[in-house]
Amino acid sequence: MHDRTRSEARQPGRTRGTGTDLLGIYPNDHLAGAPAGAERARHMVRSYGGTALAAAMGPVSGEITEDRATLIDIMERLDIPVRHYKVYAGRMSERMGRLKSNGRLVHRSPLSPLLELEALRLGVEGKTAVWQTLRELADRDDRLDPSLLDDLLERAGRQQGVLEELRRRQVGAALQEA
Repeated sequence: MHDRTRSEARQPGRTRGTGTDLLGIYPNDHLAGAPAGAERARHMVRSYGGTALAAAMGPVSGEITEDRATLIDIMERLDIPVRHYKVYAGRMSERMGRLKSNGRLVHRSPLSPLLELEALRLGVEGKTAVWQTLRELADRDDRLDPSLLDDLLERAGRQQGVLEELRRRQVGAALQEA
């Protein structure tokens, strides 16, 4: 039988999970978006091959892929199993995002790189948040390496700067007719 009252069951902010349970959910939710970001970055490098955008995206794409692997390593150190169904859902979301209407039937829209950069920028902001959260926990959990998390935060900041600069360059190209 349930040991919660009806009023407790209706309060969405309350949970029966322990801090450990929630710590297992939190990085898995972030990991769910990581394959989408890594695939989107690789897709941009391939799609814009030979351009300044592809050249600038190459290193960022590699780092995003490395960051995903690092999150998995951190989860292993914390004894948090990867919830593969969440990862698969993230991959499917990225692929479904490619099907969106862009105002063009055959060719890529000038809006495509702008929207892709904005999506990646949001993903890196989310990744920054998980690194910040884990960094705060590192002060009381010796399974977490504060120095590594500081480095990851610094790298995420650089990635945000690169993506923002690329995004700003795309505004004129994408919206020149507006």
